Amino acid sequence: MTTSITGLPSPGRCLVMGVVNVTPDSFSDGGAWFDQRTAIRHGLDLVREGADIVDVGGESTRPGAQRVSLHEELRRVVPVIEALAAEGVPVSVDTMRAEVAEAAVASGARLVNDVSGGLADPAMPRVVAKAAVPYVVMHWRGHSHDMDTRAVYADVVGEVTDELRARIGAIVREGVDPARLIVDPGLGFAKRPEDNHNWTLLAHLDALIDLGHPVLVAASRKRFLGRLLAAPDGTPRPFAESDDATVAITALAAAAGAWCVRVHNVRPNADAVRAAAAWGAAAARTEDS
Repeated sequence: MTTSITGLPSPGRCLVMGVVNVTPDSFSDGGAWFDQRTAIRHGLDLVREGADIVDVGGESTRPGAQRVSLHEELRRVVPVIEALAAEGVPVSVDTMRAEVAEAAVASGARLVNDVSGGLADPAMPRVVAKAAVPYVVMHWRGHSHDMDTRAVYADVVGEVTDELRARIGAIVREGVDPARLIVDPGLGFAKRPEDNHNWTLLAHLDALIDLGHPVLVAASRKRFLGRLLAAPDGTPRPFAESDDATVAITALAAAAGAWCVRVHNVRPNADAVRAAAAWGAAAARTEDS
């Protein structure tokens, strides 16, 4: 069963969100799309490969990353969003800043993807409410430079869902339509690979779905996959070499009811969600017969 969000594609299956990092230092692609013209071409390529949404970000949130200035973030993302939106691409903006979100929506973005869930910039919920666009609320406990020190849980599923529920309540009180909210468990953000926080959340995706909002799963190329696929000497698999494991998670998350998966390598993940949809449809027909 899929959930429709106003203003975004609704193909009757889990959506695929392709990533365009307009940054020189993102963990997954090392600045491959930092040039704006290259970023625009990459975004269009992702659509041709099966992306339903293209997520444009101008600030790295990799572990240890330092923040860029507001001016620099705007310089990076606005021209890319404008160009992609002009081509009819459904664009989301990946930002923690209300001013960037506002400019992005004015430039054609249809969704705001905020990894801080409104905690980094208290003005964000009001901007989203005024813009009346869908809003991804991610579980977050602090900025990238110190988030690993905050990854302390007695019950990671219970605490993440409780904290997301609290954020949803606060955001709705600021005027955001609850029907436009999407939740993200924040895989890799204040979640330690060695403590299995990410795997535990994925295995209990139903608890996140029970919050009553569509769920975005963003596992692509993250550290916990590199740890899983480590060499015999313990050396983690390079980020870009964990795409096969990402595809497996995509298929499982789609089958479990995820609304959308956020990925770097679109084509195989688009194939995976279609396969999961066909599997689910066949199972539903069997149950009805």
